[in-house]
Amino acid sequence: MTSTRPYLLRAFYEWISDNEMTPYILVDAEAADIGVPQQYVVDGQIVLNVGTSAVKELNTDDERLRFNARFGGTPFEVIVPIRSIKAIYAKENGKGMVFSDDDMSPLSPEPTSKAPKDSKKPHLRLIK
Repeated sequence: MTSTRPYLLRAFYEWISDNEMTPYILVDAEAADIGVPQQYVVDGQIVLNVGTSAVKELNTDDERLRFNARFGGTPFEVIVPIRSIKAIYAKENGKGMVFSDDDMSPLSPEPTSKAPKDSKKPHLRLIK
């Protein structure tokens, strides 16, 4: 199965925007294949405003988030791998979601336990 992170990211982005708040993302700026302005990175992380008033041409797929923005008046194309996004939240109240590293791993089925022998198994009966 694919990761849930890109789907949850898009859903939270829409929810925050629909509630007329500003979506921010917390990004691991030390991830491979990342394109963020390094002068704004603090302790290996960067917080980005991804609201409609701050970015242009926002594009999110299952692998990366891309947009154009201005940093200190200078245009910059931002490329953020989805796996490097650690959280999405509303600037105004902090509500959102923090992602764990497990979000990027496919879910594996839980081991099934055997039912006790004396229990009745469910069954279907054909009625004509």
